[in-house]
Amino acid sequence: MKLKTVSLNLWNGGRLMESALDFLRDQDADVVFLQEVYDGTDPGLEPRFRSMQVLADELRYPHVEFAPAMLDKLPQGDIAAGSAILSKYALQAADLIFFNEPFHELTSTDPRTFSTMPRILQHVTADFPAGALNLFNVHGVWDLDGDNFGERRREMRDKILLAIKGKSNIILAGDTNAQPTNEMWPPIEAQISSVFGTALKSTFNMKHKTNPGYATARVDMIFVSPNIKVLEKQCHDADVSDHLPLTASLEIGDR
Repeated sequence: MKLKTVSLNLWNGGRLMESALDFLRDQDADVVFLQEVYDGTDPGLEPRFRSMQVLADELRYPHVEFAPAMLDKLPQGDIAAGSAILSKYALQAADLIFFNEPFHELTSTDPRTFSTMPRILQHVTADFPAGALNLFNVHGVWDLDGDNFGERRREMRDKILLAIKGKSNIILAGDTNAQPTNEMWPPIEAQISSVFGTALKSTFNMKHKTNPGYATARVDMIFVSPNIKVLEKQCHDADVSDHLPLTASLEIGDR
């Protein structure tokens, strides 16, 4: 059976929310992996701080799972922030794995928090007709050097390997904050395959970046287990975030 996926870092909850919503409506994917999502509930907040509510109201996905990574202390209030998976198929939350720091309060706009900000691997299972899917939504530990293989990235690699061990029908997607050439990937790619590999030039929208290094940063990725065939794949030049969205059309077969 066929399945379409989208992966997108929303950018601070959705700084370009209307454009992001238009893109997601147009793609009409079966499963959507999102990072930098807010779960504010005050109706007076601007839409990006109410990402979960706005996404649910506008996109009408029947199944949604939010994974809180931190409590962001902002001038607008204290708001839970994390990742989310939207699905046309029933979801069951399985695990929420923290790579570096546990859930805690912080101010995401303070540059001093960037390297220690809690980063997570959200794991849910989806009731797909061809068999249960293991969906992993990754938001990787931050390091301005995407090829640096330090202690935090080593811990991230080891936790991903442990999470996927012994599982089938795996789709892992998200903003890894690591280059595909990083030393952390080979052991993971021995288990699951990178859909884009090293083919992409960048996964950042340079309309919203001033550091030229982002023009060659390829941190958004999709991985699939061996029994999943990639039918189509695309990194979209779409002005919906400071990241570029990825899509992959897949066919789920027997392992």
